[in-house]
Amino acid sequence: MSKLSFRTGRYALLVHFMIWFLIVSQILRIVFFIWQYDEVSWNIADVLRTLLTGLFFDTGTIIFISLPGILFYTFMPDKWAGSIADRIIITFFTSLNVFILVFTFFAELTFWDEFKTRFNFIAVDYLIYTHEVVANIQQSYPLPVLISGVLFLSVMVLYIFFRSGAFKQTFSSSSDIRLRLAVLGISAATAVFFASFISNSHAEWSSNRYNSEISKSGIYSFFAAFRNNQMKYPDFYTTIDNDTAFEIVKNKLKDSTTTFATTGYSIHRSIKDSKSALQRKNVVFVLMESFSASFLKEFGNKENITPFLDSLAQESIFFNDLYATGTRTVRGMEAVTLCIPPTPGQSIVKRPDNQNLYTVSNVFNSKSYDCNFFYGGDGYFDNMNSYFGGNGFTIYDRGRGSVLSDKIKTVRHNISDKEVTFENAWGICDEDIFNKMLTVADKQYKDGKPFFNFVMTTSNHRPFTYPSGKIDIPSGTSREGAVKYTDYALRQLFAKARTKPWYKNTVFIVIADHCASSAGKDEIDVANYHIPAFIVNMPEGYNQKIQKQCSQIDLWPTVFSLFKWHYESDFFGKDVLAPEFEQRAFLGTYRKLVLMKKEKVMILSDQKRQAFYNWNKSDNSLVKIPIDKSFLEETIAWYQSADYLFTNKLLN
Repeated sequence: MSKLSFRTGRYALLVHFMIWFLIVSQILRIVFFIWQYDEVSWNIADVLRTLLTGLFFDTGTIIFISLPGILFYTFMPDKWAGSIADRIIITFFTSLNVFILVFTFFAELTFWDEFKTRFNFIAVDYLIYTHEVVANIQQSYPLPVLISGVLFLSVMVLYIFFRSGAFKQTFSSSSDIRLRLAVLGISAATAVFFASFISNSHAEWSSNRYNSEISKSGIYSFFAAFRNNQMKYPDFYTTIDNDTAFEIVKNKLKDSTTTFATTGYSIHRSIKDSKSALQRKNVVFVLMESFSASFLKEFGNKENITPFLDSLAQESIFFNDLYATGTRTVRGMEAVTLCIPPTPGQSIVKRPDNQNLYTVSNVFNSKSYDCNFFYGGDGYFDNMNSYFGGNGFTIYDRGRGSVLSDKIKTVRHNISDKEVTFENAWGICDEDIFNKMLTVADKQYKDGKPFFNFVMTTSNHRPFTYPSGKIDIPSGTSREGAVKYTDYALRQLFAKARTKPWYKNTVFIVIADHCASSAGKDEIDVANYHIPAFIVNMPEGYNQKIQKQCSQIDLWPTVFSLFKWHYESDFFGKDVLAPEFEQRAFLGTYRKLVLMKKEKVMILSDQKRQAFYNWNKSDNSLVKIPIDKSFLEETIAWYQSADYLFTNKLLN
């Protein structure tokens, strides 16, 4: 028995397990191909490369998963093979791994449905914030049916292993020590090879983003994202001399109102408007969850799901061509508080040492404003309370027991049960959070305090549930219903605010954090960064539709210019209404950094790669063109300087 083969001997069950994983992974890959049939490349060479690349990454994945089992088979003495302990240990851990992997395959399908990508850093976040994620799964999917299905399929897989004789072979066979050491050596060497030399980015071989994503292994992608949550710009991206980078950025930020306060690696400057300042306006700032410009009739939507916002576009300062900097709420928060291009890796909101930065709250605090952050869930999620509390905001949230660090000197107020009419996994409905803000604003007015109230909405998020009877789309049925409910809640906010004595002296700013989707076949799906933004209740003569291409980071410099404020600035954004404003937008994922000027798009990628495209707005396609060196240098300058300032703690 000592010379039994690898396939039919002691390793039979492990081999069956590994082959099953590789087959199902390829089936899943084919499912994704069919799912995106009209957007993937069906060129036979591309299809084969996608499948073979996927098989390569799946092989690395299953080797990592199987290593504990291989170690067990290597060091378990032959005399104990088939013993009760041997049978219990192998059966239990094989069953557990099969169950976990079946569940993971289901999870990949739901993740693809939501994000059109393999597991990435979003999935890492979901593992951390278990309360919201588990509740969201419970409210979005029939969990008993899902778990029952996973259990049934797991049992079927184990039954196939049993019928094939894999269990019998494993428990009735021994193996030569040389074979065991050879198997361990080959497996360990393969694991070291993948860990040391194979990056998840090696799967991104195609200009078609879908082919690249399908080439990946979801589990491998998950752990790659876990390792690369923060990426140091100089290590991963093309650089230029820091002196040159800051000189380029400062030249771009110069205008008639700007005086740079320091030389060297800083963009700190004084902004002084030549006109006299307006009176101190109260500001209500609403950051809308996942609100694409494409939802509005203003941009061609035919479903009439944003009637109020479409009317608001006609009686406000409306940004017609503004782009989000990223694809996550925290990236939008970063953009509208720090006014900074997206740095690689996680948003600054999620990073350590993100307190005491120079944010818009510094400008408001310098003018004695009361600054508050309102969130309908637990602000522990996505590190929001730590970020806002550590940067000058008082917190109002639906606390669930999470505690802020003692280092963060802020006041946190809990939104009580009696103030809540509807709540789902992510928090209270938009009407409830708006009502809470109105109550606080009444007190601020009574106390004679000008206020800056920052409100983050949550209703436009899966499971898309909201109070019944408010709109004509049933709760929990579609994204369109959640969008229409948010629009309805905003209408109610303005209707109630107009009855307040402080309304006349209050400016409302409404903007999306990011689009509802950011996936597409190209490296960057430009159209899925286009978001709406409104400045409401300025004097009527100010109302206009701004046609200039601009970024989320330009919003506050534009507002402060409208207020005619003199203030200190560390912001990369500029006043869009200034005659000398140069149209451009910054877009990014956690690995790709983009500068867009009109139809020209430069993309910086890790591994120090660059690509330059013409963007066709009519069909949202990118066509590769030769690199423009000056455009490339400017793109590098923006992102390199932004990363340098944060990394070296110079944004405070």
